[in-house]
Formats: sequence, C-alpha cells, structure tokens
Amino acid sequence: MINWCCKDGALADIEVEYEQELGKLYHLRYPLEQGGFVLVATTRPETLFGDVALMVNPEDGRYKHLIGQRAILPLKGRVIPIIADDYVDPHFGSGCVKVTPAHDPNDYEVGQRHQLKPLVVFDEKGVFNEHAGEFASLDRLQARPLVVKALQKQGFVEKIKEHTHQVGKCYRCNNPIEPYISKQWFLKKEVAQGSIEKVKQGLSTFYPPHWRNNYHAWMENLRDWCISRQLWWGHRIPIFTCAQGHQFASVENPTACPTCHNTQLSQDSDVLDTWFSSALWAFSTLGWGQESAPEFGAQDLQDFYPNSVLVTGFDILFFWVARMLLAGESLLGKLPFKHIYLHALVRDEHGNKMSKSKGNVIDPLEIIESEGSDSLRFALAMLCVQGRDLRLSKDSITQARHFTHKLYHASLFLAKNLSEVGGDLTHTPKHPTTLLGRYAQSRLNATTKEVRTALEQYRFNDVATLLYRFLWGEFCDWFVEFSKGYKQSGDVVLVFGELVSILKQGLQLLHPLMPYSTEYLYQTLSGTSLEQSPSIMLSAYPKDTQQDLELEACFDAIKEAIIALRRIKILLNTPITQAFVQSKIPLEPQALHLIAKLSKIASVQMVDQKPAQSLSDVGELVSVHVDLSGIDVSALTKRLQAQLDKLAKEKAKLNLDNPHFLAKAPKELLESLQARLATITHKEAEIQKELRLLQA
Repeated sequence: MINWCCKDGALADIEVEYEQELGKLYHLRYPLEQGGFVLVATTRPETLFGDVALMVNPEDGRYKHLIGQRAILPLKGRVIPIIADDYVDPHFGSGCVKVTPAHDPNDYEVGQRHQLKPLVVFDEKGVFNEHAGEFASLDRLQARPLVVKALQKQGFVEKIKEHTHQVGKCYRCNNPIEPYISKQWFLKKEVAQGSIEKVKQGLSTFYPPHWRNNYHAWMENLRDWCISRQLWWGHRIPIFTCAQGHQFASVENPTACPTCHNTQLSQDSDVLDTWFSSALWAFSTLGWGQESAPEFGAQDLQDFYPNSVLVTGFDILFFWVARMLLAGESLLGKLPFKHIYLHALVRDEHGNKMSKSKGNVIDPLEIIESEGSDSLRFALAMLCVQGRDLRLSKDSITQARHFTHKLYHASLFLAKNLSEVGGDLTHTPKHPTTLLGRYAQSRLNATTKEVRTALEQYRFNDVATLLYRFLWGEFCDWFVEFSKGYKQSGDVVLVFGELVSILKQGLQLLHPLMPYSTEYLYQTLSGTSLEQSPSIMLSAYPKDTQQDLELEACFDAIKEAIIALRRIKILLNTPITQAFVQSKIPLEPQALHLIAKLSKIASVQMVDQKPAQSLSDVGELVSVHVDLSGIDVSALTKRLQAQLDKLAKEKAKLNLDNPHFLAKAPKELLESLQARLATITHKEAEIQKELRLLQA
C-alpha cells in the first residue's frame, strides 16, 4: 500500500503533508444478519463499498457476543464478518469500525493479519468503479454527500458529529491523499542501516547538534521508500521487461533478455523520485561511474569525496540529506560529508513566514539589484544564529550595504594616501614595525583567532559580527583616523603601507561572506586586477599570531582620552587649546601626539594630579582635565538642567504610565511611543553625565 495522489501519482511517506481539518464523524447502522444493527463510526462513508469486515476490540464487553457473527453492508446487501483485533480503540466513536483494506493503511495491515482480501472501489484517478453500484463513475470527493444522502434515505445514519482530524495532502497540489494498493518500486529500509550506524559513530556531525536527534528519530522509524513516480520528467527507471515477462535491470539499453534472449523489450514507464536522483548528487557530480568522461577529472572522486561540509536548509534534512547519507554509504562505503550545517527558515522582520498572500516576501533578485548580492549575503550571515529562524528586514540589508561602502571608502583613502606619499601598493610591509601598525596587527590577530573558532563551529552570525566590529568599529573608526596623525611623520609611508596590508588580511577574513566586494578591494589594494593576478579566494586564509596586550592597553587609554576630550568640547561649546592627561598605565611617547591630533587640541600634557580649577572626565585607564578659567560653570549647569526639564515634560506627554491608555492604544502607536521614550531616556542619561562632569 502506498500514498497515492489522484493527480500526481505515487508519493513517499515524507511527501505527504498533514493538515488538521474540521470534518465529520458518521455513525452508521450496519444491520446484523441475525437481526438488529451495530453502530459503526467512520470519517469516510464513501469507502464502505470496499468494506470486507467490521472490527471490535476483543476486550470490549459490549461487542464480545458479536465476534464471529456477520453484518450486512448498507446500500449493497453484501454479508461481511465481524472480527476482533487489538488495533480497535474502544473509546473512539462507537468502538466498532469498518475494515477497508484497499483504502486505509491500518486496515490494510489488519487485512494482512486476518487474511482479508482487499476490494478496490475506485481507480487511480479517484473515480468509483462497478463495486460502487449506482455511484460508479463518480469522483470520490463528489460522491461522499451523495452516498450520505442515500444512507440517510434508507435509515442507515444514526448521527453525524463534527470531528477534527488530520488529513494527508499532496505536497505538490494539496489534493487529499489516498492510501492505495499499487505495484511500485521501493528501496528497502535496510539500505539505510550502514549510514545510521556511521552517524552514531560521529563520522558525520550535525550543526546545530540537536538535528542529530531528529535525524535518528526519523531514520529509526524508516519504512521502505517508494521511489517510482508517474511523471513526465526525471530519470527513467532502468528496469526492462521482455515479452516472456522476465524483468531485469540494465545500465545500458539492452538488445535482448539475459534470461530467455527475447528481443521484444519494454522499459518501465515510471521515473525515479527526484529525491532519489538527488541522493546521488555528492558523487555523481564527481564522475562516479563515468570517471573517463572528458568533463570529469580522473581524481575528482578521490579528491572531493567525502566533502568537508554540506550547508542546506533544515526543511530538507529528511528529503535530501538523510538520503545522500544512505546513498553514499551504501554505494561507496563512506558518508559524503564530515559536517552538515542546517540553517533555519528566513522570516520577515516580525517573525512571520514569508507569503505572497501576506505581501511580506522579500524578493532576493530585487534586493540584489538595489542593494547588491554582498549586502544580502552579509545580512543573512549576520542574522544566522544556530537554531533560530532569521528575521530579515530591508533595514538589515541596508546596514550591510553601508558596511560595504565604509570598506570602499577606507580602501580608497589608504590607496590614495599611500600613493601620494610615494608608497607602492605592490610592495606593502608584511610585518609592521610602527606603533600603529603593531597595534592594528595585534587587534587583527585577536579577531582572526575568534573568527576562525566561530567558523569551525559554523557560528556564521558571530563571524559576521566580529568582522563588522573589527573592520568598521576598529579599523575604519580608529586605525584610519590614527593614520592621519602620521601625515607629517617620517613613518608615514610605513604606516599607510602597514594598514593596507592589514586591511587586505581583514578582507581575506571577510571574503566568504562578501565575495565580490572583497575581491575588488583586495585587487585594488594590491595595485592590480583579477585579470593580472590570482583571486583572493586562492590566497591563504589568515592565521592568528601573538597579541601585544600591553600595546592594546596603551591604545585603549589613548582612545578613552580622545572620547573624553571630545565629550568635554561638546559640553563647553568653546575652543580648547590645552588639556592634561593622567594615566594609570604607561603610555608610549607618541600617545600624547595622537590624543592631540584626534581631539584637535593644540597641546596635551601628562600630569600626576588634577590641576586646580579644571573640569575632569575620569575613565578606567585615564583621566583628562581641561582648564575652566573664564568659563561660567553655573550658566552651563542651568542650561543642562533646563534641557532635562524639557525632556521630562516630553516624557510625561507620551502617557506611557497610564494603564488605561496602554490597554486601548493600537500596537503600532505604542511601538512608536516606546521608541521615542528610549530616545528621551538616552538623551537624559547623556545630559546627567555632563552634569556630573561639571559638578566633579
């Protein structure tokens, strides 16, 4: 017995999609041969023409006296036996069910146990045959109300109740599936045993790891796989039949039967299930079976099978991945992949499944046209947390596009400046010696170590986040800015050359997530083009080396001082010509120069204690001090307090502390007001920080 779609033919168990539907449970009166009747509950009254027995639980005291007796089939008058089987649930319906082995999988198994001959009552198109009497030639779905009407007319219906149940549907056309007796080709479930054992031994690892349990749960309940399909396309089943009825398999087109040498041969008209053909993908693409063909290298199979990793969606774990594992292991003796990474479903920004009817589909082709394929790829990677569905929004893709633009500007800035100071892009230092170069290299090493670890564990979102923070938050925001402080230095050529070399390594780290942008920028920073030199993808992926933690601490202090001085300048809203720095750690001689350059203050001096009449910003590593002579601190304090009062009034107007308003306001309005509240709260925190500076 197989799953049969009256429109598309045979289906494997996994291709049947079950939907919960509100249907009806029909309680029918089946007359007893000795008089009276028994109630039978069914959801499919139209299949009664295929009934070959009634069945009760042997322990059900209500029906023990009926076991072995006979009932009369309504509308047909055919006599059928009443049998006993543990399969019957005494608490479902009336506790007595009909047995229709040709049209129900459970009844089919019951029929096998009790030697009941199946009676097929409709054909492959779902049209009733002669066994249905006056309903012959009607479609199975159209016939149901007519059969019920006839049963009611003759008094065979006791009652009809609403009933929620699972209905199997075809995954292609959503047509209700029929359990059907048909001759098809199957792959025995025993073929999968080797792959199951090797996965248990850890020869293939799943990411996230919980999918291993899902895989085993499904594989250990595997049934024989129906692999023949009644379709116009696909790999035709290589089974031939001669005029004498002998069947045989052949890779080539045979000319005669190997058993009787008959030359009248016909090939099976069915094709293989698409997923059966797809199961061969891991090795058929490498020339398996045809290694001598010109399109394959003689070593392809040996070099690339098994492969290191398969990346695919979790929704085809059983359709494709499990079947590639069983095909590879059974035919080649090895599982095709060492690692299997299953990514989650891409949803819209609100967590809803994308659907054309909802109008929330993000068309990747449109996004690629407007934002670029790298932006889409990077956004997906950044959101791809193991075990969680992705919430994709256009804002996240735009953020990724801004990232690519930032890298373009940084690359062009470095290339232009290196050229202007007499440097050569084709010969940049591989081992930095300048203070900034050594610091940038140390931070690159730290990032490389974390990125490689995340990649090895398939934490692509962490890879994307780490590179985003390093390349934008550190390289573009700080290293490039620091380089401007070296323009009048004798090290200027070295500094720009070292930063070019470090950015190229950063692009190599980023390349798997942004292949096109990184390729272009890598070639640009190499002073060449793809036509003239090897692709970035052929270069070695960076390896981490030792960090210089003391130097990193020094630059952390420098950055802390610059941020503090910028904050004070905004607060005072007046030019500052001199500042003082106290540091808790030793600073390099160039530190004060870099602080002065990036905070745009003419003179920055190191001191041991806070100068008198100065405004101070105390940090974890450094404290900065600015002379307050000539500045009206009282007026500044009043201005900041007035800003706080204004924000407090704004916050009160939002009405977010009113429970009645919160209960009635639309969700969209509340979200907008809460976003505004977050902005106000952030501004308040900044002003309070400034007030504390003035009061220190």
